[in-house]
Amino acid sequence: MSRVKSVEVDLREVENSVGLHETLRDALGFPGWYGCNWDAFWDSITGLVEMPETLRLLGWFEFQQRLPRDAELMRSCLVEMTNRYPQSASSVIYE
Repeated sequence: MSRVKSVEVDLREVENSVGLHETLRDALGFPGWYGCNWDAFWDSITGLVEMPETLRLLGWFEFQQRLPRDAELMRSCLVEMTNRYPQSASSVIYE
């Protein structure tokens, strides 16, 4: 089975951490019982779902201004996945 080529995550309307995790859950196909925290995000991207080849984060720079801590934690998880699991990590485009 081949990976999904590309997934877009629209961050332009995200105003808080809960909304961010709900958006990520829906866009990336996390299970309904997803814990909506950064440990659960890590577990999901590294073991529960197959990440797309390309992950486009729309509205990243504005999102980063609104929620700098969440932006840094998400970027850290994605970078760590690339370092530890390069074959299954997404190529991330921050737009």
